[in-house]
Amino acid sequence: MNRIQRSVGAVIGSAVGDALGAPFEFGPAGAFSTRFPAPGAGGEMCGGGGWDPGEATDDTQMAVLVAESLLERGELDLPDIFARFQRWAASDPKDIGLQTEDVLTNGMPWDLAAAIHFQVSQRAAGNGSLMRAATSAVHFARGGPQATMDAARRIAALTHGDRAAWEGTAVFHELIRVTLEGAEPLAALPGIVDLVHPDHRPRYATVLAADWHPDQATELNGAVWPCLGSAVWALRATGGFEDAVRAAIDLGGDTDTVAAVTGGLAGAYYGPDTIPERWTAPLHVPLPGSGGRVLRLPQLTDLAHRLAA
Repeated sequence: MNRIQRSVGAVIGSAVGDALGAPFEFGPAGAFSTRFPAPGAGGEMCGGGGWDPGEATDDTQMAVLVAESLLERGELDLPDIFARFQRWAASDPKDIGLQTEDVLTNGMPWDLAAAIHFQVSQRAAGNGSLMRAATSAVHFARGGPQATMDAARRIAALTHGDRAAWEGTAVFHELIRVTLEGAEPLAALPGIVDLVHPDHRPRYATVLAADWHPDQATELNGAVWPCLGSAVWALRATGGFEDAVRAAIDLGGDTDTVAAVTGGLAGAYYGPDTIPERWTAPLHVPLPGSGGRVLRLPQLTDLAHRLAA
């Protein structure tokens, strides 16, 4: 499998996980398998909770906005990404994180909005920057560890003032980079943890350890540490794309984001051919604030190709 194929797997896998997990968000553990006890039987892209079958949430919508800025601007243009986020947030998306919404609508400039929010609230370690990182991870992978992790931190900081969120997004970027190179992401984890800022390294070392289980989480998986740790656990504990995403959703809680992160990792690792057609066929990504555009599998595949080029 080549880099392009793995890149498509990362982008499509993340979107599929997002859409699959959305109807089960904030539900109990095991709800997915209770409703769909036989893996592979079909019907899993069911919709519900305000989501149409196959509809991706804010996770993938924001990932597409990042991707389109990178491609159209030809560089990392942080003010442009922030402006796209603002237009999207002002266009009544079905879902938007409370913290992200406040940052994007508080009237502060792009380079101050998240920092000021964090100063006031002291709460900004959610998974909202991690959830949208599959596209940027593919784009910056060719730059090497330092470049991809630095880009992740800078994009994360647009909406999250807590460095913990930056570091989790950076780890995800590097995991994708390693996987696109054809290396084993789980084997690379100790070296990646060494690249985390020292203030946050111990917590990430804990949730990314081989013996960690989501049951050991000290925060809900809407926080960046257990979200990333749960996605890595799902990849480690299963043997294929379907099983990994299924395990992620069955954890309950913030199911769309945990499954989106898991899907990005598993899609890059196992490749796009392992993502079932019954999941990709109904997949669609509405883009509020973009003239009614809706991206489907062909457009998302093209986006991944261009990001990886």
